[in-house]
Amino acid sequence: MAFAPKWLKWSSGNDDRLGNTRRDVITLGVALAAILLFVGTGGQVLPQIVRAMEGRGLGPDRLLTNALLLNIALIIFGWRRYRELTSEVAERRKAEEQARILAELDPLTSCLNRRSVGPEADKLAAQAAERGEAVAFVMLDLDKFKQVNDANGHAAGDAMLRESAVRIRAVLGHDGLVARLGGDEFAVVLPYPPGQPEVVERLVEGLIEAVAKPVAFNGLELETTISAGICRSEPGDQATAQAMLHKADIAMYHAKRNGRNRLAWFEPSMESEVRFRSELEAGIRRGVPAGEFVPYYEKQIDLDSGQIAGFEMLARWNSPTLGVVSPDIFIPVAEEIGLIAEMSESLIRQALRDARGWDPKLTLSVNISPVQLRDPWFAQKLLKILVEANFPPSRLEIEVTESCLHENIALVHSLITSLKNQGVTVSLDDFGTGYSSLSQLRSLPFDRIKIDRSFVMNLLDDKDSATIVQAIIALGEGLGLPITAEGIENEEVLTELRKYGNFKGQGYLYGFPLPAECTVAELAQLDLLLEAPESAPAEQGAEPQRRTA
Repeated sequence: MAFAPKWLKWSSGNDDRLGNTRRDVITLGVALAAILLFVGTGGQVLPQIVRAMEGRGLGPDRLLTNALLLNIALIIFGWRRYRELTSEVAERRKAEEQARILAELDPLTSCLNRRSVGPEADKLAAQAAERGEAVAFVMLDLDKFKQVNDANGHAAGDAMLRESAVRIRAVLGHDGLVARLGGDEFAVVLPYPPGQPEVVERLVEGLIEAVAKPVAFNGLELETTISAGICRSEPGDQATAQAMLHKADIAMYHAKRNGRNRLAWFEPSMESEVRFRSELEAGIRRGVPAGEFVPYYEKQIDLDSGQIAGFEMLARWNSPTLGVVSPDIFIPVAEEIGLIAEMSESLIRQALRDARGWDPKLTLSVNISPVQLRDPWFAQKLLKILVEANFPPSRLEIEVTESCLHENIALVHSLITSLKNQGVTVSLDDFGTGYSSLSQLRSLPFDRIKIDRSFVMNLLDDKDSATIVQAIIALGEGLGLPITAEGIENEEVLTELRKYGNFKGQGYLYGFPLPAECTVAELAQLDLLLEAPESAPAEQGAEPQRRTA
């Protein structure tokens, strides 16, 4: 019967219960009949027994005595069967209650689970509507919970989830529902006076504050924060709880994108963002293997001679539906969905093939995502690509953003050292926008510092920017590190920069980033190709785009 159809199993179970019920009814009937017979026979046999014991008569009738003993046996049998039946019913009720708990509650936190929160929330919303109350649907997600799990183990993560659930229930009280939907995501549903959303906002702020307190575990203090999304339902709204929780979930991810450890109310425009994000993800997943991501090249100029010193490779997405997409849009998405490494390696391969035909004195700079630097095998992968392309490592410059230095300084140091040992140049990009210290600059073997474009562009209008640029240039000279200035967009800025010394620069003053064919045509005119191109491209320009890793 292990592979019997579901309906057959149900039928068999029903038949068993029906058979048990019939036997119980028969047993009860036998017991009642035995009691009646006991009364009848006992009324005759017992007086005879008493008279015989007093010596006033003969002993009881043997046949009636046997009938009485049989009646007593039947009564005992019926009583024992009744007790067994009562125990069986109690066990069955206990098992059914346990099954209900397993079906409705999360075993780790004892909150409602994903399956039960919808029906329970619908009930709460209906009751609130009868009282004329509004209902708030809140989605909560622990920020960077995976890092707690990875660093301290799953037992620590479980302890944090249990304590978070306790704190959420303590803040919420008995007025609402709490559910754990899986992983580190919780849902809260609570009624509140209509027209007073500030009540909900204060409560959610209390939840954020409570969960942010350290959690003690095996001598450690585990810390996290939460992001919250809120959607409200006023009396008379017909939307289901699941639909409202979905909107709250959208608002929660909006809060995460805006910095985490905060709340956000749902707005209809957020749904459009989610749909666009979904289209971006699908397009990126399709576009990486289809070769839709291509390298563009921005000139790097020696400011003293005015000659081209090299190019920085910038990613562009030639989407068949969206057109040319800026990296500011698709790079963060590619990092989040885990495709940035595959995309970057594909672009580097294309760029190395292109740069192999340039004059050997021209260098190629490539931006590396912080996600790639978390891969301990990144240096080996890059060196393998260099060997496959037969490209000299000395002509390649890897640009590491300043924010990377705070994630795993030991791993970054190892990767930079490995690349430098193979002859690859490594520069610190966007310097001045992060929080790198002088000790880090001294300990990490960088070959170059790049001043962030925001300081260079505001050089003439902002005294603070001018002071920062001068300080960075002086720092580079003191550490023996060459300087590249980004964001040179007019002659006035160029003239001012030349007062500070001799270094490289790049920006729209020297032209917008161009695709490979346009770059080849320009280099051919300057006689900076190993071989002349077979044909010059018709298009000589491209729209300006912001540079991103």
